[in-house]
Amino acid sequence: MKGTGSIINKGLVQNTLFVLAVILMGAMVENTYLLQIMTFIGINTLLALGLNMLMGYAGQVSLGQGAFYGIGAYATAILSGTHGVSPWLALVFAIALAVGVAWVVGRPTLRLSGYYLGMGTLGFGMIVHIFFREAGSLTGGASGFVGIPMLGIGSFMFEGGRSYFYLVWAVVFGTMLVCRRIIDSKTGRALAAIHGRENAAVALGVDAHSVKLTIFMFSAALGAMAGFFYAHFVLFISPDSFGFMASIKMVTMVVIGGMASVWGAVLGAAVITLLPEVLHGFADYEMIVFGVILMGVMIVMPQGLTQGVVDQYDRYRKKRA
Repeated sequence: MKGTGSIINKGLVQNTLFVLAVILMGAMVENTYLLQIMTFIGINTLLALGLNMLMGYAGQVSLGQGAFYGIGAYATAILSGTHGVSPWLALVFAIALAVGVAWVVGRPTLRLSGYYLGMGTLGFGMIVHIFFREAGSLTGGASGFVGIPMLGIGSFMFEGGRSYFYLVWAVVFGTMLVCRRIIDSKTGRALAAIHGRENAAVALGVDAHSVKLTIFMFSAALGAMAGFFYAHFVLFISPDSFGFMASIKMVTMVVIGGMASVWGAVLGAAVITLLPEVLHGFADYEMIVFGVILMGVMIVMPQGLTQGVVDQYDRYRKKRA
């Protein structure tokens, strides 16, 4: 009982500190550009959380997460921008569409494993990206989609400043709680078993394919939600934002932050969002820079930055003791 109470208190302290940090950052930062960057970190955290559940906890590699990101963005853009549907109603449709597509794609694809699964999801992502680019009458084609309305509740509008920052991070915090609940549930234990040794999990009665499909759809839903917030934040979308490079960035967020770690998703999203702002001079070599960083982290901290920092701190404490 003492151990359980300790875990609960530790989680409560972490959540409280996280919420206070977000509130303070939103209140203290006056620079609109910095607020926008922190909002993008929140949107990317939603993407990283979804992919982390699939890769980190279920051990399933996906290189097509950018497709669900784009489905969410384009679904809400078309419904609210072209047909005048309420953006909040469009969000429901966008998530339902992404989950439906994930169910159709995941049923055959998730029977693959390893490199074959990665290639299968990569192919799916490329097909969706080509659709966004070629279906010009629907998506605006390569020129992009304009006319996306701002989010609002009644007469209050979430303009691209402090209000949008708080909105996105409130959703991030709620999503983190949901992810933790899943991880601690029977589904989470099944995911861990599948990640460890799938054949053994199946022998113990775990319906591996059903569990993997469920978490794949959950990951797609978070991707679509991130696309929704992205579209109504920048008010313009184009296919380039949801292509292969976007999927690679998401994988990099998960790996750098630390797989199988909710906090790792936050840290990974922050690092990958801030890097292009810091390395303006390497914009033409962005993919190479990401590759080098990924290799460096894998060599020095194979468990990701989050676990790496914790390990370094533990070593420091032992030396001091």
